[in-house]
Amino acid sequence: MQGILAGIITSVDVIGLYVLIPNVRYRLFLSVWTAALHMLFPLLGFELGNYLVRFLLEWGQWISSILLFCIGLHLLLFSQKDEKVTISPILLAVTASLDTFSVSVSFGMLNLEKTVFIISAGVSALICSYGSLVIARRSQVLLGNKFQIITGAFLIIMSFLAIWQ
Repeated sequence: MQGILAGIITSVDVIGLYVLIPNVRYRLFLSVWTAALHMLFPLLGFELGNYLVRFLLEWGQWISSILLFCIGLHLLLFSQKDEKVTISPILLAVTASLDTFSVSVSFGMLNLEKTVFIISAGVSALICSYGSLVIARRSQVLLGNKFQIITGAFLIIMSFLAIWQ
């Protein structure tokens, strides 16, 4: 039960990011890719954690922060154009999933059941990703470019908050 709950909690942060990104062309692909990375990064965290823990604990927050900032800036720069902004689903999935590596190192130290946790994180990430992307698409219809500006500003703020934590 602990592994399932930990997997769900690990995946909930995807909602906060994906609900703010309305213009994703391949929502299902992004959701599947995010779910796969939410399984791969924890597996790496469990298996390679002792070797890579120093690097990601020191630089992981900077990497996430830079990626969030760049996505937010991209959204802001293209908010005045009539064309839809497209961001690589792979970049989005990596940005949303990178933190699961360091989290899984902690869960590995707590001796959680690895397989249950990884499957739970993947399934939860798939559900959270796709649901958030559907909500974001519907919000875009209602708010238009204003939503894109709000999203870009919010992601830039999140990038600074990630550095300060």
